[in-house]
Amino acid sequence: MIGKVLKVKIDRPLGSSHPDYPEQIYPINYGYVEGIIAPDGEEQDVYVLGVDKAVDEYEGELIAVIKRDDDVEEKWVVAPIGTKFTVEEIEEAVRFQEKYFKSHIECE
Repeated sequence: MIGKVLKVKIDRPLGSSHPDYPEQIYPINYGYVEGIIAPDGEEQDVYVLGVDKAVDEYEGELIAVIKRDDDVEEKWVVAPIGTKFTVEEIEEAVRFQEKYFKSHIECE
């Protein structure tokens, strides 16, 4: 799946607040892939890296999968096509939300 180009619908754009925790501001765009159902029964969640403005939709390359060891969910990481991030860069970008979970990142 890594390397596939995906279209992401952004429901929590960069700079927006979490719907249940308004003090949590999204430092990156966050959304989902329509039609792909994740293990939690909802559409697959996606973090979008490498985009420095709020967007409604984004088409990019799947560069990593964050597998939560203590939760049924996994999060996908999409970036501009051909752009690579290190595991450490991904960890830093998603720490605002992933700090609440034990997880590991799988990428090429």
